[in-house]
Amino acid sequence: MPASRKACSDELGVWGDPRAKVDLSAAVAHLRRADPVMRALIKELGADGLHDRAGRPADHYGALVRSIVGQQLSTKAALSIFTRLTDRFGGRTPTPAEVLADDPEELRAAAGLSRAKVSFLRSLAEHVLDGSLELERLNELPDDEVIAELVAVRGLGLWSAHMFLMFHLRRPDVLPTGDLGLRRAIRDRYGLPTLPDPATMEQIAEPWRPYRTIACRFLWRALDAVPA
Repeated sequence: MPASRKACSDELGVWGDPRAKVDLSAAVAHLRRADPVMRALIKELGADGLHDRAGRPADHYGALVRSIVGQQLSTKAALSIFTRLTDRFGGRTPTPAEVLADDPEELRAAAGLSRAKVSFLRSLAEHVLDGSLELERLNELPDDEVIAELVAVRGLGLWSAHMFLMFHLRRPDVLPTGDLGLRRAIRDRYGLPTLPDPATMEQIAEPWRPYRTIACRFLWRALDAVPA
């Protein structure tokens, strides 16, 4: 790591969506005060570097398409397949109408997708077009309602909803208890004999509130395992 680092507030400024802006300098200060393990981790890793994941669509629909494509893949593999998908549509995310108009087998072969993921993309497109998923409302909904909206789409489970909240909507207080990388990081950093279950994770993470998202990102950095 570089010998000198910018202060967190200089490097990152305010991190958050219009509904809940987060001053990272305040978040880091809270985590340092609240939890000695987090304090040691932040000292080890440095307070900066919580940048957005590269190559992500800025719009809600594109982010959800990218999420489906990247499920259970390494970051490199997910980017490769998403690029193949967008190349089929002139270098952009296909619209819902374009997904449904495309031949599923041809789309699968062109992008290197599984049949299941093609069906998930079609489910997402159907929910957007029939109005059952109103993407423009997601910014204004509380976390639990965003989750309920997303998991109604086939292929978007709780983990995907948590990632959308954390990395796209930038909600500050999300704890994805089903994430294997996070479970490993907590086990290693908190000296647990086995991977923690959700109840144990909730207990450990209680002092992190209202900045559990930020704490999780430090723990992922410790493993160099930010989700794809």
